[in-house]
Amino acid sequence: MKSLFSDNRIATMLHYFHRTPVTTVSTLASRLGVSERTVRNDIKQINEELKGCAVIEGVQGKYSLRIFHADRFHQIVSQMMREDDFLNSSRNRMDYLFGKLMRSEEPLLTDELAYEMNVGRTTLVSDLKKLRTEIAPYQLSIVGKTSKGLLLHGKESDIRKYVLDNVYEPLYQAYPLDEELVQAIAELFDEQPLEKSVRDSLERFTTLMLDRFLTGHCIGPLSSRYYNLTARPEFECIDRLVDRFSRILHVDFPVEERLFLFLPIIGMRTPADIQDMHSFALDETVRPLMEEILRQIRMEMNITIQSGKFTEEFLYHLMFMINRLRFRVRLKNPMLDELREKYPLAYQMAGIASRVIGRKYGLTVSEDERGYLASYFGVFLTENDLSQSRPFRVAVVCGTGRVTAHLVAVQLRKILDSSAELQLLADEKVTMEQLNQYDIVLTTVALSCPCDRPIIRIHEIFNDRELLHKIEKAKYWNQVDVPILDNNWFVMTGLLDESRFFVLDGVESYDEAVDRMVSSLTESGQLDRGFAERLRERERKGTMVFDHSIAIPHSVQYAGDKLVLAIGVFPQPLHYRDHGLRVIFLLGLPQKVAAEDSFLIRVYDEIMTIAQDDGLLGKIAAADSFSALLRALYRQMGE
Repeated sequence: MKSLFSDNRIATMLHYFHRTPVTTVSTLASRLGVSERTVRNDIKQINEELKGCAVIEGVQGKYSLRIFHADRFHQIVSQMMREDDFLNSSRNRMDYLFGKLMRSEEPLLTDELAYEMNVGRTTLVSDLKKLRTEIAPYQLSIVGKTSKGLLLHGKESDIRKYVLDNVYEPLYQAYPLDEELVQAIAELFDEQPLEKSVRDSLERFTTLMLDRFLTGHCIGPLSSRYYNLTARPEFECIDRLVDRFSRILHVDFPVEERLFLFLPIIGMRTPADIQDMHSFALDETVRPLMEEILRQIRMEMNITIQSGKFTEEFLYHLMFMINRLRFRVRLKNPMLDELREKYPLAYQMAGIASRVIGRKYGLTVSEDERGYLASYFGVFLTENDLSQSRPFRVAVVCGTGRVTAHLVAVQLRKILDSSAELQLLADEKVTMEQLNQYDIVLTTVALSCPCDRPIIRIHEIFNDRELLHKIEKAKYWNQVDVPILDNNWFVMTGLLDESRFFVLDGVESYDEAVDRMVSSLTESGQLDRGFAERLRERERKGTMVFDHSIAIPHSVQYAGDKLVLAIGVFPQPLHYRDHGLRVIFLLGLPQKVAAEDSFLIRVYDEIMTIAQDDGLLGKIAAADSFSALLRALYRQMGE
């Protein structure tokens, strides 16, 4: 975000001269990020535009603004503001207003604010209303009447929290730290193994703290949990840093301000370098938290997650995250939307983890933090899949010579995992016994013998994306009831037939809907007689409704050794526990679910993808026949 005045350097300079009686060209150049020559040219331009009503005058290298005709001066400044479009947006006006209120010791009159900002009173009142709504969650308010003056009311710690979360850039971009202070921070980071992102955050906290404290806005007493932080060994480095600030600025800083500067350290992201990570003592209370999270995921989703070699890193992430939540340090997640879209199952697991953290610590996990949790679960799922899988063996049968066979192999190696084993075979020599040793058979010719493995017919030059998806579906060949190697992204369609699709019209409750589906599948022998009771017992342990619109009731079934999936749709959303249910995905899990984990994870991932796509979910809910459901569940890879 740009500074409120960065689009108009002239306005920025005038604003600065209003706050600072005397300054130098070098100081202005540093703050504006331009050369001293540019600043001198700007001063010359300003003096020309002021036309004698005021002047920026330099004496022995020190410049100050002198106003001779206030009314004319304000008219000219207003015109300059109009030429700058920064106050043409409500967002920028709100930021400007907060900055004015935050720094004012006296009530601010609405008319004077409107005049200064060159906007109408109605516009200003509307912006104030929006600002009041935005700052309310931070326990801040704007008190007073527009006719008598307005003041910002709230704790200093809450004001700083709002600034850091929302308006730091527009308010402080033009406030660089003095060189001595920057050097002190740099030397701290030379001594301590901290990453650049932590340094950037510490500089923001330092800038804000110095501006507020040195203008008389002390943060004041904090809750006891903050003072406990002084016992942490890492606090010593901040203590030394602030002592150096005191010597530079000739000011004593109380412990509360030192604790404020400690927040970006205890709430930082987990260091990428393992040695840097180990420089912080791990709080072992997060280990039972991790175990509880993984246990809850296993209980709710029947998926066993192994953190593996990332266990220690995840524990540190939990520790730093709890600190951020406990001490209200916001860490923005620029990948949040992409994580939601590309890792829907991991994001759902992060939701379960968030609920566990909420119960255990009484803390609300933000969407940003949920996104970071999802990134770890995405890694865990991928690593689990890789650790459980053996090399994928592919037979390539060609009948047009070795050169063509090698051409096919070159293309395949570009799209297959590096661990895949590729074997070229001549069509006239292959046997059924030989082909049955492979996971999949790719062939450019009609095979001279049958085999029990999935077969994909290809051309010498083929579509990489389409073939890759068919190969992906072939990995689940033995786990679906209707194995079809098409280019439909949804593997779950191989689990469905007409007996597993239900239009749930006329049902009055969620329980009735599930009972109808279970009863039908039990009568057809697809679920065992005890499934219904196990499902009810599982439901008593916790809701199986996900993301408001879908439910995934699931339990172990003993009627067969494969995953059973049935889909029930509501022509009109069914009200259930403050949810508007549209689709039920009923899962009967095989007894040996661990062997089916990768396939179950794939099915869960597809269900979560559907839950996030309102358009697709609507098409599925509107399906009035099995063929309509299949049409809704058709999506080519990459769409």
